[in-house]
Amino acid sequence: MHEIEPFYNWRELYIASQDERSPFYGHKNSEVWYEHAIYDHYIHPQWDFFGSQTLYLKILFVDYERQYAVIELFGEWNDILYNDIMYFYRNVIEELLDQGIKYFILIGENVLDFHADTDDYFAEWFDNLDDGWIIGLNFRQHVRDEFQQANIDQYLIFGGIFNEFSWRKLLPVQLFGLLNEWVSHQLH
Repeated sequence: MHEIEPFYNWRELYIASQDERSPFYGHKNSEVWYEHAIYDHYIHPQWDFFGSQTLYLKILFVDYERQYAVIELFGEWNDILYNDIMYFYRNVIEELLDQGIKYFILIGENVLDFHADTDDYFAEWFDNLDDGWIIGLNFRQHVRDEFQQANIDQYLIFGGIFNEFSWRKLLPVQLFGLLNEWVSHQLH
């Protein structure tokens, strides 16, 4: 697990720790010290801690003008034991909502498991989007199944073309443009 790094090809375009409007402004990640672990497995030091014991993230890109954020997730999303959605929503998403972000692209290929509890924070997040959306890209099948069983799928768009979406080859604005066009087309 310590070798799985956040996507870094957009670092010349955006670094959350250098963005004054980011929840991670001023945060310093070690380049060499492995400080965080999920259970008994150390994780790469570039993942950002936001309060959860088992879920970490990296804000890969934010465009305040177009009002979108791309967030890569890593670990076990465990709402039953650790209330990860509360930490994610309160410590990251609310901060971005306060900055006018209303389109969220969640990269989920490194979410190894999901354990649902209530959908309260998902509902609150969805209610605060002001005609925006939340798209989950490349979540594993068993995680998508858990989302559906917990009725989280009423708040997130995932599955279908989003199951194996080749997002790494795109620039952030291209990724957002494609996803926004698809959602707009589906709604009309």
